[in-house]
Amino acid sequence: QVQLVESGGGLVQAGGSLRLSCAASGRSFRTYVMAWFRQAPGKEREFVAAANRLSGSSYYGDLANFAKGRFTISRNDAQNSADLQMNSLKPEDTAVYFCAAAPRPRAHSKDEFDYWGQGTQVTVSS
Repeated sequence: QVQLVESGGGLVQAGGSLRLSCAASGRSFRTYVMAWFRQAPGKEREFVAAANRLSGSSYYGDLANFAKGRFTISRNDAQNSADLQMNSLKPEDTAVYFCAAAPRPRAHSKDEFDYWGQGTQVTVSS
């Protein structure tokens, strides 16, 4: 059975950091794009970041929000996992964060992802 399991969420003050982890099992995701999405209450699920298959190069959704060090994605194919390091967190980052996997390179739309985790809650207090 293929599973993606997220961990590392929690409550943090604004300006703090969290590291989310996604552990995959049931198959190798070496040839899959590994990504993180998030969904705040009442909002659409939003693409945050992804690490390309094989090369591991990363790309981000809203560059002004997620790039330049505030959020960084990494993957470890030997461990079949992907992490999301989140720094300088803001209250508007509060959401459920989901790990996902897609077979096509540079996937970023929800519909392109075949596998999803159950999500982990991140709450940032002001």
